[in-house]
Amino acid sequence: MQPAFRLSGGAIGAALLFAQLAALPAHAADPAPAANPEATLNAVTVVGNWLENANEAKVLEHPGARTIVDRETFQEAGANNVREVLRRIPGVQVQENNGTGGSDVSLNVGVRGLTSRLSPRSTILMDGVPLAVAPYGQPQLSMAPLSLGNLETIDVVRGAGSVRYGPQNVGGIINFVTRPIPKTFVADASVSTDIYSHGGSVKTNPTAFIGGTNDNGLGGALLYSGIHGNGYRESNDHVNIDDLMLKGTYRISKTDELSAAFHYYEGRAGMPGGLTSAQYAADPFQSVRPYDNFDGRRSDFSLKYSHNDNNRKFEVLTYYTDSFRGSNIEQQGTGTQANLRRLTAAPRNYHTFAIEPRYSQLFRGESMSHEVSVGYRFLREASDEKASRTLFYTPGTIDPTTLRSPVYQSRTGGTTANAVYIDDTINVGSWTITPGLRYEFIRSYVTDNFTGARNDVSSNEPLPSLAVMYHVSDQWKLFANAGVSFGPLQYFQIAQTTNGLTPEKAKTYEVGTHFNANGWGGELTLFNIDFDDELQLRGGTGGAPDAWTNLGATTHRGVESSLRYDFGALDKSLAGLSAYATYTFTEATYNQGNFAGRDLPFYSRHVATVGMRYARNRWALNVDGFAQSKQRSPGDPSTSTNYQTAESANGALGDIPGYALLNMRLGYDFGKSAQNLKVAVGVKNVFDKRYFTRSTDNNAGKYVGMPRTFYIQASLAY
Repeated sequence: MQPAFRLSGGAIGAALLFAQLAALPAHAADPAPAANPEATLNAVTVVGNWLENANEAKVLEHPGARTIVDRETFQEAGANNVREVLRRIPGVQVQENNGTGGSDVSLNVGVRGLTSRLSPRSTILMDGVPLAVAPYGQPQLSMAPLSLGNLETIDVVRGAGSVRYGPQNVGGIINFVTRPIPKTFVADASVSTDIYSHGGSVKTNPTAFIGGTNDNGLGGALLYSGIHGNGYRESNDHVNIDDLMLKGTYRISKTDELSAAFHYYEGRAGMPGGLTSAQYAADPFQSVRPYDNFDGRRSDFSLKYSHNDNNRKFEVLTYYTDSFRGSNIEQQGTGTQANLRRLTAAPRNYHTFAIEPRYSQLFRGESMSHEVSVGYRFLREASDEKASRTLFYTPGTIDPTTLRSPVYQSRTGGTTANAVYIDDTINVGSWTITPGLRYEFIRSYVTDNFTGARNDVSSNEPLPSLAVMYHVSDQWKLFANAGVSFGPLQYFQIAQTTNGLTPEKAKTYEVGTHFNANGWGGELTLFNIDFDDELQLRGGTGGAPDAWTNLGATTHRGVESSLRYDFGALDKSLAGLSAYATYTFTEATYNQGNFAGRDLPFYSRHVATVGMRYARNRWALNVDGFAQSKQRSPGDPSTSTNYQTAESANGALGDIPGYALLNMRLGYDFGKSAQNLKVAVGVKNVFDKRYFTRSTDNNAGKYVGMPRTFYIQASLAY
């Protein structure tokens, strides 16, 4: 067998070619003297990697729906995980912990009605490095290796990103940006504590940061964030997460920089599991899954060289990730074994190596400029996936962890992927037009280590896109874009290609506007996504465990909106008072089959947020509301003609009622005389609204939402 990570000659050649391009003089970027210098576009500078240094100015210039949430917002929302922050973003829907993603180690986020279970249909990055254990073969975030305390911003691009980033980008790109290395010495520490009204359980989030840069341009930072304690279920919801990062940078010259990062994540959490309808009615906070848990570890290293001047940007990013994720889940028997269980385990190891050179060149003219960007990525990943299980036993009569658990499934897999893109950002008059093309060359395989059977699949996919922006003014932009997104078959799906599964392909369209002026800011976007043949996990809805099925064509369409206002722009006496609101309408439906014309599962047609902030002197008051309409869990259209709305006995199927929550926070800043001590107290779910979600996978049932929760925050900075 060939080494898992032999770098191909093509990858090395491409990287060298990009390096040579970056070294060339930029004569083409220097136009002849203009007759009227004021008419030239000399003020234009090259953008390059538009995910870097994201801010509101970049959002305003982006030709698609995009939202950035910063660290101050995390803190004033009282959030202790990224789920609570992502709910504030239009078009993004986040499921409560449930099913086999039922712990704080996992992340369940969906965009525009796409499935949220383990976040499989968005390209999710941290500092530009994929978070998935295997971006092509296993994109699910059953382990999401990050903690909120280490983040500076969350950047969500819901459209116009499919050319530069992939795969699995039909749900856009989510980039978690870690705290940067400061220019001067900074040290701070903070802790927040959630205290749940039900059972008095406590969950703590400690955070620490130290870093700085010397006069020679050598900088470094050490980041730590964690989650420790118990959740609001009565048992088996203890969590221990530690997230550590070491970052370094060296400024070689005014235009050249070398940076590196080492990241280590380790998490273990119990999964209290789903409840049947009867169990939920008796006590929604109980757990009948004492042995279910999830654990994961990840080490990754990244190295980046970047060159940046007014006319060109060049960077080479390379990274290596080593991930382990494992789970123990009690599986319910069926038929004559309906009252029995067996304990299953699923240890899985993954390795990924990639190199990504990017080059952008700006060509200026008197009335037009072009920024031509080319990029390439070579990525190779390898997987080793096993599954074991005990014999069936009667629950409560034996400790199943003492039973023999032979391996019944063992597979190895791998992917070699080459992706290349080119786009041209053309600025002419009040227009910005960006045509682009990405081409994916993917080769994947899965081998059954018991039988020796091997399945090979390959995909060569052109993914064109076009984005257009009209600059009404410096503060108001109109945009439209169209593109094609692609989702290759994953390792589990490759193993069952005899069932006729095919890769996913979708066409996406957006029309909208950004604006930011006179205290007002916001966006309005209409979107449409057409899938040729969407895939869905059948799970506990009638198919075998981990079985996938083709849904056929589906459509996702709707409108996203956000509005914010700073009342200080109206009158100086109102300085410090601001408000925001968001609303999203989504309609995601089956287009064919038994459920044609009906809603897809686990998304809400209506989602809204509203909030107010008032800061005066050293005090800050925040009031935030969130609401979503009902969701569906109708069953499996490949095995049933009944679109189920009534609740099933096992709690997995049936409608999920909508709900609304209110949160409040009051904070005080003691200032520099007290080492910048900040303290705050708050309440989440002020009215203790009882709500729930469902799961239809191997840990099916009903899952109660977070009850009224009190929290305390404190931080010091030096």
